[in-house]
Order: sequence, then structure tokens, then C-alpha cells
Amino acid sequence: MLINIPYWFFYEYKISKKNLSYEGKKILISVLNNFMPIATPKQYKEMLNAAQKGGYAYAAVNCTSIITINAALKAFSDNQSDGIIQFSTGAGEFASGLNVKDAAFGTIVLAEAAHRLAEKHKVLIALHTDHCQPEKAESYLNPLIEATAKRRKNGLGNLFNSHMLDASALSLVENMKISQKYLKMCEQQEIILEVEAGVVGGEEDGAAGNEDTLNEKLYTTPEDMVAVYEALKGLGRYMFAATFGNVHGHYKPGVVKLRPDILKQGQDAIIKKFGKEAEFDLVFHGGSGSSREEIRETLDYGVIKMNIDTDAQYAFTRPIVDHMMKNYDGVLKIDDEMGNKKLYDPRSYLKKGELSMANRIAIAIEDLRSQGKTLFGQVG
Repeated sequence: MLINIPYWFFYEYKISKKNLSYEGKKILISVLNNFMPIATPKQYKEMLNAAQKGGYAYAAVNCTSIITINAALKAFSDNQSDGIIQFSTGAGEFASGLNVKDAAFGTIVLAEAAHRLAEKHKVLIALHTDHCQPEKAESYLNPLIEATAKRRKNGLGNLFNSHMLDASALSLVENMKISQKYLKMCEQQEIILEVEAGVVGGEEDGAAGNEDTLNEKLYTTPEDMVAVYEALKGLGRYMFAATFGNVHGHYKPGVVKLRPDILKQGQDAIIKKFGKEAEFDLVFHGGSGSSREEIRETLDYGVIKMNIDTDAQYAFTRPIVDHMMKNYDGVLKIDDEMGNKKLYDPRSYLKKGELSMANRIAIAIEDLRSQGKTLFGQVG
């Protein structure tokens, strides 16, 4: 039997693996699983179950660096909310460095950093990857799933809790065909797959949809939702990003009409045909600029995860701009002056970005009703 105990634990706490009996190892695993902040597969499922039952959702924060990971962890920890940290293909490429530009490698680096950083926080964190189009799946999702498989073979926990395959640009038939393939692959490693049907407008690291997207494609029909359920039933656990007029990025009022009632129509159709147990775990993409009322309405219809990206990016950047504008003669060497090292030291303004981003995530946590609901230490 493979033992799910991180190697660093034995080194850090000076415990000899050889001196532990089989039963001792099992007890230690049980203790660790209750107090390791990166959720185990079982804990992640319990998180999603609790959100569905309790009418709340988790903020899924797109991160690109240690600084932004820390911002998300601060927000979740300060608000005693479990949460999701997620990485896009673009974030992975960015994190791998200009000379490497390897999205899968960079994403693995970010995930490994998140595992270590989360150790200092008493909330459960799930690690997820955002939009991955079919043409990138083999070079991106496959290595990430394999990275988790290798960890499991070595007695470690999952590197990732879930991945998103965004095949929404394909026909629904083709979308479900490739989704079935990856759902089976994920299920073997106790990974949850997120799928999408319908198109989220706007742009986010190559995500499907643009300004020319036909308006009707921004709305998933009840028939589409039934087809998704029928195609994926019994293959493994998944989350579903159904679209109801959502658009990535900020948009002016009136450009797109959000219709959360579409989610209710789809859920009603599923429950009527297959029963209450068939209810979807829904994901809200493109929520920047949405009102609290709109967000909370979706919670009543089964949304358990909401992506936070554009608002977090702006919140991070805004105080940095303020720092530069107020201290331009200190961050720049003007008229042969030497500037002020304390002001152009990146730490002086990046920590302001971290705090501002954490504060914005805290607002999302409140919007999603997840504050104070951590399952840390409650589920094994």
C-alpha cells in the first residue's frame, strides 16, 4: 500500500520513516489529511458537497506568481473560507520564464509552490487549472495529469484537485467526445474535470468567445444541459460551466444581458428527467462587474465555483500605479539624481498589490457566502 505522507514532513519533523509501523503510518496519514491545507480528493468532494447543500460557492482565484498565490491565501485565511487557486496556460507560461515559456512546466512550479505556502494556513485550498482548449490539451493537461499520477505512485497526494477542459468552441457532440476522454483520465487519479458548453464571451488567455460571438451562443439551453449529463453520466465527477450571458473581462452595462434563470431552467430539466441527485455543480465564469444580487441568484441555482480574475488583476495593479505616480521622482533617476532605492525596490509596491488583491478577493468571498465556512480539520 502506498503511503500518502510527504517526504519533507519526515525531514522537517525529524521522524524516521523506518521506525513507523504500518498502523502508525496509517494513523499519521489520517492526522495529516485533516491538517494539510491542500485538500485531498475526498476533502475536495466534501467542499463541493457542502457548498451545494449550503447555498454558497468558492472563489476560484487566477494566480500567476507567488505574490498572487499569497494574496489568495491571505484572503481565504483571513475570512476562514476554503477556496480554489487556479492557473491558466498563460500563467504557466509566464511562471516558467522568458527563456522557457513552457505552460505545463510553469503550472507545475506554481502548484508545488502553492502546496508549500498553504501549509501555513488553516483553511482548505483546492488547486485547479483554468481554460484549456482541445488543441492544447495534449501538451498541457496530459503532463499535469501525469504529474499527479507520479506523485500518487510515490505515496504523495494529488498535485491538482481539478482541471478544466474548454472544448466549447467545438460542436456539442465533439465537445462531449473529448470531454469523455479526459473525464476518464481524470477519474483514474481522483481529479475532478470542469467542462463547458456554450461560449463565454470576451477574452481570457485564449478562452473561447470574442466580440463577434453570436449572442445566442452565450446562453446554454436546457437541451444542451441534458445532453451534457447524458454524455458524462457515470464516467466520474465533474463541474459544468454553463453559460448565461457571461463575458470575460469588464463590460459596459447593456452590452450583454446576464440571465441566471437559464441555470435554473437547465437544472429543472435535469432534475425532472433524472432526479435530484443529477443536479449539476455549476461554475460561474466571466463574473467581473456582476452585482451581488446577480451573483447570489446563481447560488440558488447550483453554482458552487466562481472564477475571479479581471477584478483581482485590477485590484493588484491599482495601488502599484498609485505608488509609481506619487513617487515618480523616487522610482526613476531624473536629472542625474539617483532616485530612492526604498521606492523602486519591487517589494515596496508589490506588497501593496498583494494586499489590495486580497481585499478584493475578500469581497468576492462575502458575495459568495463562503466566509466562516471552512471545513479545515473537520473532514478527513
